[in-house]
Parts: sequence; structure tokens; C-alpha cells
Amino acid sequence: MNNITEEENGEVKMPDLSAAEPKVWADTIVSLLDAHKAQEIKVLEVADQTIVADYFVLCTGTSNTQVKGLAGELEYKMGLANVPYLRMEGYTEGSWIILDYGSVLVHIFQRDTRDFYNLEKLWSDAKDIDISSLLK
Repeated sequence: MNNITEEENGEVKMPDLSAAEPKVWADTIVSLLDAHKAQEIKVLEVADQTIVADYFVLCTGTSNTQVKGLAGELEYKMGLANVPYLRMEGYTEGSWIILDYGSVLVHIFQRDTRDFYNLEKLWSDAKDIDISSLLK
């Protein structure tokens, strides 16, 4: 993530992550979410539990506006890093948006929706990845 820079003209420079491992994608996503004030960010390694993805990144936004903003920020910056999402679901409602990056699924929730679906409990067999070094 240290390779993300903002030029004097406001242009954002992202490293090319197209050939990077899914863990690097997940770490980059965590740093981007943290920089935009996402709450309760968590990464679960689910590769041993499912073929759907290697990692789930979960976070909470305080409103549907912030949830949509977080999704938009990831779409933009990961696109700059040559890692476009494959699918996005839930943007219109803004209570739970999923961005599918293939090996990394990003779940951006509003608080009530995250509590209701409780993916952490559903995927309790998954390995909880320590992301403390990525958070500011």
C-alpha cells in the first residue's frame, strides 16, 4: 500500500496489482477502506471452506451514502491498479454491497444489515487475518 501516492494535481497513482496474489489485493482493499473511515474492517481467509473466494473483506459504513461511497472508492482505485471488479451487487439499496474481485469478495454493510446476516458467525471456521498493521 505504500505505493499509493497522490500527485500535486490530485491525481491518484496506484501500483499495478494485476499479477499480485489475492492477499495483496485484500491488504490493499483494507487500506483503502480504512483511509475512507470504514468501520470494523475484518478479513477472513475462506479458501479452505469454499471455492467461491480465498478472502472475504468485511466492513461497516455509517449510512447508505457512506456504503456507496466506499464501494465507489474501491471500484475507482482498484481499477487504477488494474484489478477491476467482476460483479457488484446491492449498490442501489446501499445496505449491503458486494464487490467480487474473483479471489476476494468485499462485503460493505450498514450496521443493522451486518448484525442481521452475521457473516463472521456463518464463516466462523474461516481464519481471521490480523490486519492491525494495515490500519491507521
